Amino acid sequence: MINNAPEVLRYAAFTTDPAGGNPAGVVLDATGLDAAAQLAIAAGLGYSETAFLTPGPTERSFAVRYFSPLAEVPFCGHATVATAVALADRIGPGELLFQTGAGPVPVSVTAGPDALEATLTSVEPHVLPIPQADVAEALTLLGWAAADLDPSLPARIAYAGARHLVLAAATRERLADLAYDFDGLARFMTDRDLTTLQLVWRESVGVFHVRNPFPVGGVVEDPATGAAAAAFGAYLRTLGETTPDAVLTLHQGHDLGRPGRLRVELRAGDARVRVTGAAVAIPADVA
Repeated sequence: MINNAPEVLRYAAFTTDPAGGNPAGVVLDATGLDAAAQLAIAAGLGYSETAFLTPGPTERSFAVRYFSPLAEVPFCGHATVATAVALADRIGPGELLFQTGAGPVPVSVTAGPDALEATLTSVEPHVLPIPQADVAEALTLLGWAAADLDPSLPARIAYAGARHLVLAAATRERLADLAYDFDGLARFMTDRDLTTLQLVWRESVGVFHVRNPFPVGGVVEDPATGAAAAAFGAYLRTLGETTPDAVLTLHQGHDLGRPGRLRVELRAGDARVRVTGAAVAIPADVA
């Protein structure tokens, strides 16, 4: 039992609609809460992640921990966006610094056309090859065939705070039809320290549709995934599939009925990736 339970805020990230995007829990003052208490709050809320803040050395810096219903994760993009906007609602827009399990993450909050928007700057990313045997096993667990993949976007592990296996579908129909072995994929991902699978379909040079199975977090699918979006930006740059300066649009959550939009920015001379999205508070009467 948790005594003096803190206030848990609910925000939807990468959307201006409280019923869209990806909901996150936000605890703005987690002082005195140990890991077990934080995990219990995250599990009780049931969102893919809940962020827990403690004050940092300066007024607008914070230590942040992220918990899924099953475990702590080093970094979560949508909960970062949600938390930054929740803070801005109280202390005003501007620059923030989050000390995360993956490293320092600067976040800037500004007024968007319909809601506050937060831009996170990832830790330095990297992209790694993956054995073909692992790709084949992942496809089997997804119920996909090798012919379902887009050969122009080969499988890779991409990291920008958390590890994601990027698999590109050849068609939008393949991406839309997602029914996988939950327990089997969770074991596969745990063995390879993967946070999600980043399943993508390329609509055009700068527009992608994405889905993110998240069984290791106890969630079938993450509706909008900022950490994976940052990793995907690094993936495209490494493969030479984008220009040094580029802005990408990722559509996610449409197949779940929670549409969201993620803006990914690459800058020449800076390895880090910027991810921008709006966020709004979720009223008590919205599920």
